[in-house]
Amino acid sequence: MTAGGWIIFAIIVVMVGVFGLLIGSGVNSIAGRILTAVICVAIVGGVFAGERWYFANTESGKRAIVDQRSDYGGGLERTITIYTADGNIIAQYQGKIDIESQQGGYIKFDFEGKRYIYYNCFVESIAEIGG
Repeated sequence: MTAGGWIIFAIIVVMVGVFGLLIGSGVNSIAGRILTAVICVAIVGGVFAGERWYFANTESGKRAIVDQRSDYGGGLERTITIYTADGNIIAQYQGKIDIESQQGGYIKFDFEGKRYIYYNCFVESIAEIGG
């Protein structure tokens, strides 16, 4: 799961815990308190299973994990080739690269501690995204 997923999960756990304590404190029977605890655990387990499923089985969840890995790890292993409009290669970079922007007719990225910006060009970026 992503850091955001863990934060959402923690907030839900706290909310369910508080709700469970409030409901449980108003119940006088031991069976009612046990039932309240079981329901709270089931809700938390369901939320956890749902988030795990989302990040493992949906493409947007998988992209979120790759984005986080790129952000925290300083980029992904990539090969970037910059071309002119007529197809000539201007530059090629290979290694751990963090692409910041690819919109507005330019590309901006960091590579080996330096910032590169190319305007009015074509970019081919091939990233190795392994498990």
